[in-house]
Amino acid sequence: MSTTDDIEEAVATAFREEWGQVVATLIRVTGDWDLAEECAQDAFAQALERWRRDGVPRRPGAWLTTTARNRALDVLRREAVGAQKLREAAVSARDEGPYDPDHEGDDSGVPDDRLRLIFTCCHPALPIEARVALTLRTLAGLTTPEIARAFLVPEATMAQRLVRAKRKIRNAGIPYRVPPAHLLPERMTGVLGVLYLLFNEGYAASTGADLMRDGLCAEAIRLARLLARLMPDEPEAVGLLALALLHDARRDTRVDTAGDLVTLEDQDRTRWDRAEIDEGVALLAGALRRGRPGPYQIQAAIAACHTTAARAADTDWADIAGLYGELQRYVPSAVVRLNRAVAVGMAEGGEAGLALVEELERHDELSGYHLLPATRADLLRRMGRTREAATAYERALELVENDAERRFLEKRLAQCRAA
Repeated sequence: MSTTDDIEEAVATAFREEWGQVVATLIRVTGDWDLAEECAQDAFAQALERWRRDGVPRRPGAWLTTTARNRALDVLRREAVGAQKLREAAVSARDEGPYDPDHEGDDSGVPDDRLRLIFTCCHPALPIEARVALTLRTLAGLTTPEIARAFLVPEATMAQRLVRAKRKIRNAGIPYRVPPAHLLPERMTGVLGVLYLLFNEGYAASTGADLMRDGLCAEAIRLARLLARLMPDEPEAVGLLALALLHDARRDTRVDTAGDLVTLEDQDRTRWDRAEIDEGVALLAGALRRGRPGPYQIQAAIAACHTTAARAADTDWADIAGLYGELQRYVPSAVVRLNRAVAVGMAEGGEAGLALVEELERHDELSGYHLLPATRADLLRRMGRTREAATAYERALELVENDAERRFLEKRLAQCRAA
């Protein structure tokens, strides 16, 4: 008989693997994003109870989708204003029969369920940020706070953006369906943004006890690999895959045995995954030969500078600073300027980097971003100005939300106070 832990793990696995498909099916059936998410959540809650009693079904996704769809029809049945939706949903349910993922079909040519759903969500009628945020929320299961941190906006702001996006879809009658193959390119920007932020949340979790969420990284790389195969003539798709691989190659060295963060310069480079590095470098070279550079290719080039340096001291920081300057042309964000400040500080000295940090501090774009004071602190520490560095570390600790990063900053703060 299954234990409580077994059932909870089965439900957690089903959530990771099936959430996006369940929600997508309900949106297609009901046309209501909020109702779809609410009924999907209810189905997973019911699974905890019923699977404990009846056992885990042979096809968890089908069970969850059927349960959630039945719940949605019940809700619509009780709402007089939903009478027309109910008739449409009942016809759809009758025509479709029990949910069968093996019979999902379309003319997109996209070979993967989840990737098809991401293309579906990234409708060009929505602003690009709304497309990406809504897809991360609906299909990837990221929380609104996690998405807000990815976009560096307050949680309330992101919640409102999601509400507005859903309202526009409803009011404009935007269809929720997979686009045909010839319309895929117009959705590429959104799809790339989704995969990039999905990988980032896995690689440097915004909250929680662990620095990384390996499952998110693996899924983002899997989808990026599929996308690069599907659209090999899109250099940015290939560049994104190269970027993810070059970062993932360092995964096993980013934390120590206690789960504490290890900085790039202190990582054991002999433990980096050379096969991933070689593949990433080769993919990047192929993408750049097409002569259509973009932000993902440039970021991959920066990652390649780090992963191909035999020692930390061999890192070409001047080249990295130049690449960040080029990246600013495509992504004129404060985060890019902060990363360039780090590179300039390493290439030209702490004072040069600090001047760029102070320029950022005069604006409010990164006021709640813990890496702004953390960068100031690190530059000051390297310059021997430990008292000022300690003050900056204290500020960073007020803002950080990831436990592994918190312990790292506390350790640096203790070192500065001791000095």
